[in-house]
Amino acid sequence: MNLGDYRGRFEEEPGYLDYARVGPVGRTVLEEQVALSSVLSHARFGSIAGLLGQHDRLRDAVAAIGGFRPDQVVFQPNTSQGLMHTMFGITGGVALSPREFPSLTFAVDRAASALGVLAPIWLETDEGRVTPGNLRDQMTPSVVAVAVSLVDFRTGYLVDLDGIRQVIGDRLLIVDATQGFGVVDAPFEVADVVAAGGQKWPRAGLGTGFLAMSDRARDHLTPVWSGFAAAEDGAYDEVTPPLPGAAAYQVSHADPVAAGRFAAALEEIAAVGVPVLHSAVSENVSRIIDLADEYVLPVVSPRAESERAGIVVVEPLPEQLTVLAASLHNHGVSATIRDTRVRFSAHATTDEETFAMLRAALVSFATSV
Repeated sequence: MNLGDYRGRFEEEPGYLDYARVGPVGRTVLEEQVALSSVLSHARFGSIAGLLGQHDRLRDAVAAIGGFRPDQVVFQPNTSQGLMHTMFGITGGVALSPREFPSLTFAVDRAASALGVLAPIWLETDEGRVTPGNLRDQMTPSVVAVAVSLVDFRTGYLVDLDGIRQVIGDRLLIVDATQGFGVVDAPFEVADVVAAGGQKWPRAGLGTGFLAMSDRARDHLTPVWSGFAAAEDGAYDEVTPPLPGAAAYQVSHADPVAAGRFAAALEEIAAVGVPVLHSAVSENVSRIIDLADEYVLPVVSPRAESERAGIVVVEPLPEQLTVLAASLHNHGVSATIRDTRVRFSAHATTDEETFAMLRAALVSFATSV
């Protein structure tokens, strides 16, 4: 599949620049949902077994993109649940920025409060950016794991996974990859735990996600929150130990329709290639940065291609924020406005009409201020 074929599968309205919030699904995912729902509604003889096999299909699809083995992957209904599984299984200090997305901070705090065996170690960072440089001097003997986002949701900063691995040594590296999985060509093999949802950049819809873990993580983590679906098949008359590996980190059976949607989205991404999508996203991000510069909007997200993914963050003067928000609204441009900043996020499918709408909104903004 080439990039043009991929783009032709999506039909979001022009003006959408909020993929870091929700990625609109395309025809492939919609068709998969209809097909699997039809199987579920008719329940023809022998069809249910195939439906329940969507979990295995998803594990293969995640493995193909992330570089994992299928047995190292397990479905999760969202990133947050995967991170909860992870943090409840850790004993020792976990270092992370207090400005990480709440999926990480809540998981760490809840695990520490409930079990008393995890100790949060809050990092000092450069506006939330976790770098090898600011990590180096904060790695004390009590730190057994470091948790980071692949892409910081506030600043758009793309973390240096290779550099962090070199600095933290043999400590566990836990990555919330939600803001980049599927469009960032990252070295996931250096991480011990990767959790991501499918509702953003893979565009698989809500209720989709996965947890992947290395063999080393399997040996260090305890599957505290592990249900009957994580036990040996047929173990209904007694409570048995969890299965080995990632399979232990599930409570009940995966939603087969959600797993199928996510698998279909990832198979489509694999067909066109993550590097191809990453290049297209990077080109569109550059265009947004150029427009912001043209209309004198301060860009506070990274400009270097090596430090960014699909997010551009601008911070107008405080008295100009309302004007910018109104201009975007009036011209039908979707973006995330949080505190004093506006976050734009572009995908490979962002089209010329969307850029024209953004330019019109910025012209209106510049004229008003």
